[in-house]
Amino acid sequence: MTNDQKKKLETQLWNIADQLRGKMNADEFRDYCLGFIFYKYLSERQHLYANEILAEDEIDFLDIDEDSEDGQEYLEALKEESIAQLGYFLKPSELFSSLAKRAPGNKKAEENGEEISDEELEKSSVFILDDLTQVLNSIERSTMGKESEEDFDRLFEDLDLTSTKLGRTPKAKNALIAKILVHLDKIDFRLEDTESDVLGDAYEYLIGQFASGAGKKAGEFYTPQQVSKVLAKIVTTGKERLKSVYDPTCGSGSLLLRVAREVESVGDFYGQEMNRTTYNLARMNMILHGVHYRNFDLRQEDTLEHPQHEGRRFEAVVANPPFSAKWSANKLFESDDRFSQYGRLAPSSKADFAFVQHMLHHLDENGAMAVVLPHGVLFRGGAEGAIRQYVIKERNWLDAVIGLPANIFYGTSIPTCVLVFKKCREQPEDVLFIDASAYFEKAKNQNYLRDGDVDKIILTYRRRLEEDKYSYRAPLAEIAENDFNLNIPRYVDTFEEEEPIDLDAVVQEIRAVDKEMAGTDRLIRGFCKELGIEAPF
Repeated sequence: MTNDQKKKLETQLWNIADQLRGKMNADEFRDYCLGFIFYKYLSERQHLYANEILAEDEIDFLDIDEDSEDGQEYLEALKEESIAQLGYFLKPSELFSSLAKRAPGNKKAEENGEEISDEELEKSSVFILDDLTQVLNSIERSTMGKESEEDFDRLFEDLDLTSTKLGRTPKAKNALIAKILVHLDKIDFRLEDTESDVLGDAYEYLIGQFASGAGKKAGEFYTPQQVSKVLAKIVTTGKERLKSVYDPTCGSGSLLLRVAREVESVGDFYGQEMNRTTYNLARMNMILHGVHYRNFDLRQEDTLEHPQHEGRRFEAVVANPPFSAKWSANKLFESDDRFSQYGRLAPSSKADFAFVQHMLHHLDENGAMAVVLPHGVLFRGGAEGAIRQYVIKERNWLDAVIGLPANIFYGTSIPTCVLVFKKCREQPEDVLFIDASAYFEKAKNQNYLRDGDVDKIILTYRRRLEEDKYSYRAPLAEIAENDFNLNIPRYVDTFEEEEPIDLDAVVQEIRAVDKEMAGTDRLIRGFCKELGIEAPF
């Protein structure tokens, strides 16, 4: 998105927030907002694609008469083409712009810039709520029995237009939805001439504005853009094309899409997400960013307990798993191919290394993997220590350890690190340690990585540079001497030596102060004597 588009989007989102504020909490507001943005996107994409096909006949999609025989013939042909190419179909009357034009208050806003009052909206006889419900259902119905059915199945289920949070009466709900449609209708996504990241920008804005309401929930579906950039640049190092990229905890899919930005092309996107709402947002995000429905395979399930991509290997693997989440650590997993070779399962109270094992299992021999984890994975003992030792000593898969600043994630202030793994390492004799914990900008609620901080991490990683107090290439023997403890200060010494103290000068200063105090004491005693009172010393 251009800066102008981004500002316009933020203005419109804030206007919608004004309508919804107090009616629902932040994550519910987010779901409604992004659901409508997605519907608008599908509509604009449909309109553009249909006009491309109709260009020879010099007809605009919106001008087709849906009731005429010729119009129905056009629509049937367009439907077949659209479902094959886009995966879905919308008629001209079902487009976002068509509904927004029928919305009460839109005509008045267009004519003189005035907004219709809530009372006028509720009195209006124009009722679009039923039409909107039918349109959203129609999008799903158009994919039934088609190749794209799974990708659109129950995609709008979180957009509950019957919720009392939108209003107590149908008229009140209709009035609120009309206002939202009118505000969003003012945004031009300019799909034909810009690489838009509308959903990503909307996330960033919504989370920033409603962080206090979203709290920890925000971190469940969103990785800060600068952290995503670090992971994406690492796994695409030395590559222009990727056959596949996989995220086992894909959230809203932004990390997968960030990887795609770093290369010319990505063959296929794979991901798994446990939360249904977030899974729906991820599918929307893929479609919104122009990923063809045949080129992404996202599944909704618990990744550790019920993996959905068994037997597959991926060229790039990235993830920001939930930090120190609980999992079953069921004894049955000891014979699971993902965990069996390590001889130990990650503890049930901390699934961090279970995610690492799962990701390594799916990493291709020529691939690269980058995962964000809490610092505890670097030094905790027990099963985690045994897994860490096996990965380094027996397999030599660990390529780099990167320490990030504290308080850069939504919902948690703990310091984190990025672990980089490769099964075929170019420089297998050492592990690169980078301490980037002091390189960040402070913001009001949290810290963030600047572009220069990201560039420094990536340059250091790609060239495997050593820099005093920042990076160090630790030989495997040194790591073994440290009992495979990867705590970064053991390898990157950031200790700042204090300036030496001149004790002779300090003694002279103390004597000078004592001399000055003695003079002051004499002066005070003189005053006390004049006043005929006892001196305090």
